Amino acid sequence: MGGVENLGLFIAAGILLNLTPGPDVLYIVTHALRRGARAGMVAALGITAGCFVHIAAAALGVSALMAASSTAFSVLKWAGAAYLVYVGVRLLTSKSTGFAIDSGAIDARSVRAKGLRAIFFQGFWTNVLNPKVALFFLAFVPQFITPGVENKAGVFLLLGLLFNLNGLWVNIGWALTAAWLARRVHAVQRGMFWLDRAAGVLFIGFGLKLALSDNPSDH
Repeated sequence: MGGVENLGLFIAAGILLNLTPGPDVLYIVTHALRRGARAGMVAALGITAGCFVHIAAAALGVSALMAASSTAFSVLKWAGAAYLVYVGVRLLTSKSTGFAIDSGAIDARSVRAKGLRAIFFQGFWTNVLNPKVALFFLAFVPQFITPGVENKAGVFLLLGLLFNLNGLWVNIGWALTAAWLARRVHAVQRGMFWLDRAAGVLFIGFGLKLALSDNPSDH
């Protein structure tokens, strides 16, 4: 790929980073355990769509401006932290119904469709409102762009697209694995109530951690 250095290392590092558990993985696994593989994969698509926003913004320089502005960083940081806490509270107060079994009823399909849309957009906003994702792309991707290349923004976008596509397959793998466990491990099905509560506590913890984080440009 023209303008790219160490492409193999970039791909390997991206896959390892996506395998690392964090708010995104937790979000995908939680929905896959509660509602099955389809919900988990929709959650993965929502997370990936949010990443595309950060990649486009970074390529255009918006993320760099945000990183340099304490006010812009703080606004996005507090919005993201509040949203993560909101997701956590929803999980803590939800009534778990266990693993969802497909039904042929039209009404059930309609309810599932609305639920899947909510899962997608919740994952999307969870990612978009996290300024650390924007800063990650600004710090990680340029290391693999050849110095002096003319169209750096274009190369950045191509690498971002590659990172996201590789990450999508990893996240789908998380969703399928979690759904498989929910179907076959009875302890997971019986413990779904406590899994929701544990996930809720973790989401709140991620939100508080984000709220207490500093803008790297201030140091």
